[in-house]
Amino acid sequence: MAASGTTAPRRLVQYVVVRSDLVHTLAWPLGAVITQACHAATAAIHLNYNDPDTQEYLAELDSMHKVVLQVAGTGALDQASLSILSETLTENGVAHKLWIEQPENVPTCLALKPYPKETVHPLLHKFKLFK
Repeated sequence: MAASGTTAPRRLVQYVVVRSDLVHTLAWPLGAVITQACHAATAAIHLNYNDPDTQEYLAELDSMHKVVLQVAGTGALDQASLSILSETLTENGVAHKLWIEQPENVPTCLALKPYPKETVHPLLHKFKLFK
């Protein structure tokens, strides 16, 4: 039992949001989709490397917490939903990286920098876990 007056450590999470149609409609290989998520997550960490939350997240390598969500629709709807989410995050000052696969110029996923869950969950609650 924790001593009186102590608080639990903050739980930082990095959210990654992937277009589910890449696998289910467009028949991309699962490995290619996972690669997209890895690119976005790495880029978000790189772009926000000096951020205090990012540094705290990286300091706990063996207890990193990521949540992979999906935008679900069909084709253009998934792409539009991902773009709308990116705009919403930008409007709310949430640091993230929208990954656009090249040379196809296709938005595939986005990743947020690490945040305390309660900070960003309200913007992401409508998205389900990727499956």
